[in-house]
Amino acid sequence: MTRPALSLDLADARRIIAAGELKAIEMGIPYNIAVTDAGGGLVAHARMDGAWLGSVDIAINKAWTARAFDMSTDDLARLTQHHRGDCNHEVD
Repeated sequence: MTRPALSLDLADARRIIAAGELKAIEMGIPYNIAVTDAGGGLVAHARMDGAWLGSVDIAINKAWTARAFDMSTDDLARLTQHHRGDCNHEVD
């Protein structure tokens, strides 16, 4: 069941990116930061100086995935690892 979600505008996305940049600076790791709206559409993306070019698509896809599943990709990874034997897939 889908839950209602408020959408973000560009000003909201810029504030989220600014907060992400501050956290990345604090951690000493340059990041690609992507923000999607309630429909999963990209609102904004920022590639910090020194962030990997190959991570641009990863950041955008992670933002979409978090919205599509209504949870952080960290929570989704834990959930899938916990149930990884339940999906008719071979597990190494």
